[in-house]
Amino acid sequence: MARPRILVVGAGFAGVECVRRLERTLAPGEAEIALVTPFSYQLYLPLLPQVASGVLTPQSVAVSLRRSRRHRTRIVPGGAIGVDTKAKVCVVRKITDEIVNEPYDYIVLAAGSVTRTFDIPGLAENARGMKTLAEAAYIRDHVISQLDLADASHDEEERASRLQFVVVGGGYAGTETAACLQLLTTNAVKHYPRLDPKLIKWHLIDIAPKLMPELGDKLGTSALEILRKRGIEVSLGVSIAEAGPDKVTFTDGRVLPCRTLIWTAGVAASPLIATLGAETVRGRLAVTPEMTLPGADGVFALGDSAAVPDLAKGGDAICPPTAQHAMRQGRKLADNIIASLRGGALQPYVHKDLGLVVDLGGRDAVSKPLGIELKGLPAQAAARGYHWAALRTNVAKTRVMTNWLLNAIAGDDFVRTGFQARKQATLRDFEYTDAYLSPEELRAHVAGVGTRS
Repeated sequence: MARPRILVVGAGFAGVECVRRLERTLAPGEAEIALVTPFSYQLYLPLLPQVASGVLTPQSVAVSLRRSRRHRTRIVPGGAIGVDTKAKVCVVRKITDEIVNEPYDYIVLAAGSVTRTFDIPGLAENARGMKTLAEAAYIRDHVISQLDLADASHDEEERASRLQFVVVGGGYAGTETAACLQLLTTNAVKHYPRLDPKLIKWHLIDIAPKLMPELGDKLGTSALEILRKRGIEVSLGVSIAEAGPDKVTFTDGRVLPCRTLIWTAGVAASPLIATLGAETVRGRLAVTPEMTLPGADGVFALGDSAAVPDLAKGGDAICPPTAQHAMRQGRKLADNIIASLRGGALQPYVHKDLGLVVDLGGRDAVSKPLGIELKGLPAQAAARGYHWAALRTNVAKTRVMTNWLLNAIAGDDFVRTGFQARKQATLRDFEYTDAYLSPEELRAHVAGVGTRS
């Protein structure tokens, strides 16, 4: 009798935790496990702003999937572009662009999210995101290159546009990105004697009336004061009306000369979710508390892709797309698959939020672990301690701790790697949101393969 096939889509926090629990709990002959991911690493997303600012190296936040002693999962190097729940087939586009079908008995949809964008003129062509390792590395090179080009220029207007930086999004990603990169340019400009430090301006804007409202009024205000004290201009209730290659127009009418627009205004569930044709809640798959998809045999979903009911809060609340929920959902979902294989009962996911941490670079941070409000060095210790503990492998922990210590002792470096130096990369170049099949294309593809076989 063939072993059941378990297919996990996505190697984020949710998918990796699910695979790890399956590998540790299932006997080798009990099931086949496969993981669909374009890269054989788990990206520790919360530390990307520190990669962009050069505090951490890219390798330190890319945690290898092959270091586990119990590693026996088959990794399919590619991205899922469609799922036919009736035929129990997942269509995968490999990194070579070959399209293959992966049949399954159980599928775990942990495809994560993509940067949420709006129909703003010029946004897709001129903005950069902070969602992938390549984006973080590119932004670092881009920001330093603006200092180099401004230093070499004799045109005052060009200088002004190169030394203005705009970050859109007052959530954790945007706030940490603006804070960390502002520290980078503040330290870097000391090595550019021809540049006036006063010309360098960082702008953080958000359409919301408050900065990081999840932190509460007190800590949100503290974070706002830290940023403004550093010289970051924070504008709330404002967004982008138009983005050009050398200027940005705000919704309040201001026109800012600018060649760096970083877009972090939220996330949306992976376009893979739309290929299922299932019910969604705010774009995420509507699932049961056990993380099963109603009406679809053997389909589970979690993390950013799924609207998992938040039983700890009650009512219509759904779990926020955070790492702490994704990791715990991954483990609980693995237990439910194992229970299903062994004829046991599935259990609902319940977890009370443990709090939030925000690293603003240097000695600045605001944190709320277990409801305790912290700022300054205690908050920094809580933030970095949490991230360090959450890294999966001792190798990753060693690399991150070494980077932190080296940066604290030696300071920043301002070396450009030349990554995509001859090509202006944008959101579209890093997130392949147009690669997915429509429901009609998916059905035709699966039916065509079935006819030929």
